[in-house]
Amino acid sequence: MTADENAKHPVDPAQAANENAPETRQGGAYVDERIGLETQIGELEGQVASLKDKYLRAHAEMENTRRRAEKDVADARNFSIAGFARDMLAVADNLGRALDAVDPAVREAADNTLKTLLEGVELTSRELAKTLEKHGVRLLDPIGQKFDPNFHQAMFEIPDETVPAGTVKQVVQLGYAIGERVLRPALVGIAKGGPKPAPANGGEVDKSA
Repeated sequence: MTADENAKHPVDPAQAANENAPETRQGGAYVDERIGLETQIGELEGQVASLKDKYLRAHAEMENTRRRAEKDVADARNFSIAGFARDMLAVADNLGRALDAVDPAVREAADNTLKTLLEGVELTSRELAKTLEKHGVRLLDPIGQKFDPNFHQAMFEIPDETVPAGTVKQVVQLGYAIGERVLRPALVGIAKGGPKPAPANGGEVDKSA
């Protein structure tokens, strides 16, 4: 187009810019499409993270449920005989009292019949103890141990400065437990007047008692 034609037919600058920039329009569409894809990717990643979090929470809850179920089964198995075992402790006590009631001198001078009877009582007492132990019932004989209020019951104090205060010096009655459940606490006498026992938690004083 000549200069005279341009003068007769002036060109719109905006139209000329649009006609001369096809690549710019295509580039703008590409940028918009890319932004849209990135937005979709971000949304999908957010959904994946949310689903992963839900899965982990569900898995953790299932593990907790499984552990609780296993613990309940173990407790039911371990403590199902607690009532029966507690009643059998009276039998064990009576057998022990029967043996303790016989003076050693009398036992030594006893005839064969009495000796056989005493041996039978001792055998019965040992078998009863083995049977209780077989079913998870353990004997609490804490002589020389540190007093533990969870398993022992203090009946009196014994002055003794040769051992740490709170040491079990005498067992009046043996105790029994199943696992961490006490069937009967051991009745004990504890020492007093000696040095304080060393803390069991690395130097910090246990104030939970």
